[in-house]
Amino acid sequence: MELFNTLTKQKEKFKPIKEGEVLFYQCGPTVYSTQHIGNLRAAVLADIIYRTFLYNNYKVKFARNYTDVGHLVSDGDTGEDKMEKGVKREGLSPTQIADKYINIYEDDNKDLNNLVPTYQPRATEYVKEMQAMVQVLLDKGFAYTTPLAIYFDISKIKDYTKLSGQNLEENRSGAGIGEVGDPEKKNSADFAIWFFRAGTHEKAIQYWPSPFTSPLVENGNGFPGWHIECSAMSKVLLGDTLDIHMGGIEHVPVHHTNEIAQSESANNKPFVNYWLHNEHLLVNNGKMSKSEGTSYILADIKEKGFNPLALRYFFLQAHYRSKQNFTWEALQAAQTGLDRLIGNISALGNSAGQINDIYKKEFTESISDDFNTPQALAIIQKLLKSDLLDSDKLATILDFDKVLGLDFEKNAQKIKDMAVIPENIQKIKEERETARQNKDWKQADELRDKILALGYEIKDTEKGQEIIKK
Repeated sequence: MELFNTLTKQKEKFKPIKEGEVLFYQCGPTVYSTQHIGNLRAAVLADIIYRTFLYNNYKVKFARNYTDVGHLVSDGDTGEDKMEKGVKREGLSPTQIADKYINIYEDDNKDLNNLVPTYQPRATEYVKEMQAMVQVLLDKGFAYTTPLAIYFDISKIKDYTKLSGQNLEENRSGAGIGEVGDPEKKNSADFAIWFFRAGTHEKAIQYWPSPFTSPLVENGNGFPGWHIECSAMSKVLLGDTLDIHMGGIEHVPVHHTNEIAQSESANNKPFVNYWLHNEHLLVNNGKMSKSEGTSYILADIKEKGFNPLALRYFFLQAHYRSKQNFTWEALQAAQTGLDRLIGNISALGNSAGQINDIYKKEFTESISDDFNTPQALAIIQKLLKSDLLDSDKLATILDFDKVLGLDFEKNAQKIKDMAVIPENIQKIKEERETARQNKDWKQADELRDKILALGYEIKDTEKGQEIIKK
């Protein structure tokens, strides 16, 4: 397998720390609101990476965290805590906010057919481990304390910007530094690894006692900085050195740069061997914007009648390191393409034959070449047009779906079930259509329940009533 490593700026052959195993960490969502489809794209792309390693017979430990404290509006340690924004918006406790949006996120991942990661830690569950890492950095002289916070001193390391490759001023530009709110901060680019419940954070809702001291607080009360969270959680769950760390391209200049600095200083070992970064999802060739109504969530996709797997199929049509432009027209094209593909698979019959080694090799080479999903999809089209037996085509495509996660077998069976509907069910369907035309909603509901009791499910779509065997 070959991966493009952001750290070395080149494609490299993958060599795991331990033969046959992969330690994989992805920066997960801050759970103060529903995740938009750009964040869901990141989840799907990580799922493809997870599935690809499993497909290539690796044992994978995959951790994706939930940030439920400490992520300020700016990655550069300024602004309001995002979780507190959610609390004020909805009048719920931080735990209730986290529970609500984690549940939505996990439901969205289920709809998109993403596998569940091995570990899904919440930051608030690892505060003691974060404090321990902060203490190590203090003891080693990489961090210093002010009355407002504990900071990592970036002047103590020589290669702070090795991931981004930028000079320091460029590296921090656009990071939301704003005004320096702590007069005792040594360098403007030093970043907080622990905030005391003081100054702008004196009324922080989430805080913990700590072994650290400040004249402004009792018991060292405060909360962890966002950057220290991933370093501590990945260390506990996966070890000092990771095979792969993934995140959005926006994490390169600040968040991941800071993770490297603190992890390598604390552990005295390389932090990550392969850094993978996915590009942004655009909407109408621009940035997603709540004010412009383009920060779509999966519920918006479903409300318009689209299958969530059409969104997954859309995501797979672009390489993870490429920007992708979402439009409703593009999603409709993806839905049409997926429906056509599933229809072609359904026409192959029910009997799976032998997986074709030639096509499997071609598919494996594509997906193992830095997770080239567009090329992998093209191989399916090539396979469908080949002279192979239908049964062998089916077996091979279902094998590929272990990586693609488009649930071909289940969806193809639905088409078959729709094609063979008993006469008595068809008759009830027609009666229900008449009731709907007469706006007799009570009778329509009763007939729907009758169909359900007979083992079939009826759905009202833009194309009319569709019946599927349960």
